[in-house]
Amino acid sequence: MHRVSGVWRSNGHRGLPSCSSFTSFSKHHRHEAPSTLYSYWEKPRSLSLAICTFFSVFVLCLLALPFAVDMPLENPKSGYQALLRTSLRAMPLGETNNALHEEKEVRKSDKEWQLKPDHFTLFKVSSFDTTPFNPLNLTNAIRIYVYDLPPKFNEDWLVDERCSNHLFASEVAIHKILLTSPIRTLDPYEADFFFMPVYVSCKFSPKTGFPWLGHAPKLMQAAVNHVSTKMEFWNRSWGRDHIFVAAHDYGACFHTLETQAIAQGIPQFMRNSLILQTFGVKGFHPCQAAEHIQIPPYISPSVAVSYVKDPLEHQQRDIFAYFRGKMEINPKNVSGLLYSKGIRTVLYKRFSRNKRFVLKRHRVDNSQQEMLRSTFCLCPLGWAPWSPRIVEAVTYGCIPVIIADNISLPYSHTIDWSSISLTVPEHDVPKLDKILIGVAVTNLTAIQRNLWRGENRRALLFTDPLVQGDATWHIFDLLSSTLDRSFANQ
Repeated sequence: MHRVSGVWRSNGHRGLPSCSSFTSFSKHHRHEAPSTLYSYWEKPRSLSLAICTFFSVFVLCLLALPFAVDMPLENPKSGYQALLRTSLRAMPLGETNNALHEEKEVRKSDKEWQLKPDHFTLFKVSSFDTTPFNPLNLTNAIRIYVYDLPPKFNEDWLVDERCSNHLFASEVAIHKILLTSPIRTLDPYEADFFFMPVYVSCKFSPKTGFPWLGHAPKLMQAAVNHVSTKMEFWNRSWGRDHIFVAAHDYGACFHTLETQAIAQGIPQFMRNSLILQTFGVKGFHPCQAAEHIQIPPYISPSVAVSYVKDPLEHQQRDIFAYFRGKMEINPKNVSGLLYSKGIRTVLYKRFSRNKRFVLKRHRVDNSQQEMLRSTFCLCPLGWAPWSPRIVEAVTYGCIPVIIADNISLPYSHTIDWSSISLTVPEHDVPKLDKILIGVAVTNLTAIQRNLWRGENRRALLFTDPLVQGDATWHIFDLLSSTLDRSFANQ
């Protein structure tokens, strides 16, 4: 008799025949047996095979039934999942330790395969498909752990209400929004990034009323010392997956004057980390020695919405060029020589008597109304290249005229700044009137239409709760694109 062992080798699995195996087996016997015997063999074989298969499945079901009955169901009111269901608000670490430990024990027996952030790229899942793993439709799914720092690093500063409303208040807004975000995790072991909620811009000078930053490096260092001694995550990556907000003039250099900021530099312990910094400077700059994500300055979304009521076609803009802010009349004044590189002094001296220009040196409470009436809003540099007027101008539909060489604008990957603003070199300020008239004659309508598009204005506001496409969403999306920095992917 011929050997039939070769019948089983086609599928690569021991003891499991393939369809081709049965074909080979029948062909093998076709040459060995008489025709009458072959016909007799072929007909009952299918029936026998079906009966055996049915009986085997029936027995397996009976054997599996007790296990299904005795299998415990997950208690939705306990463990880590319960924490997510009941509250996403900040919780002391001590209150979550027991629940996290319980959840980890459950996970040890959980064999269900789950998608990880890198799997979305691997399996080409659309970044715009909402899934439990990517609830914010980011480029990559991420999870962020928020450190529960002592109140001296954040909450204690909120007694001064200016802390939550001034132009550097993004450090407060991002923290607050992140606490209730679906990408926040209470389990640090599943986090891609770690957020350091330190409010360094909330100590105000009693003389000027502006934030004083002299204490900032020590406060940041104290926060790092705290988390590095309490938990392992800073030390394992040397802060590479940790996020700081440095929303002031020269970011993590923690100084308002550029020369002193450059001399001081970014503290060594922060140079590996991700820093969220207001605007930036093109090219190399010592205050950008760390990897930065450039963000807009903070203006109150509720205030902005309260002023913007009329659609574009119903707006009456009777002011051609507008600026209200600090301008030194005497260029020999120390502040006049240093502040704004003297640009604002030139503006005032050249155009204060020009009827097309409305230039005011003193603050008022309703400057929003003036911007809503203006066609062009001048945004010259101050101590730093950037100005909150850029965001305010976009919000109120006034074309921002950016006068700051080498400024780097936020979210340039999604906002086409050249279509909604006008950039004027500092050396061209003396002929600013001619430049603006030329733009007004040629493509004013197109710029205004682009400026009024909802996605452009939304991208510059820290709305609460978060909505897709707002300022905080873009931060999370840019963080997700740097996912390979996180410890888990190193």
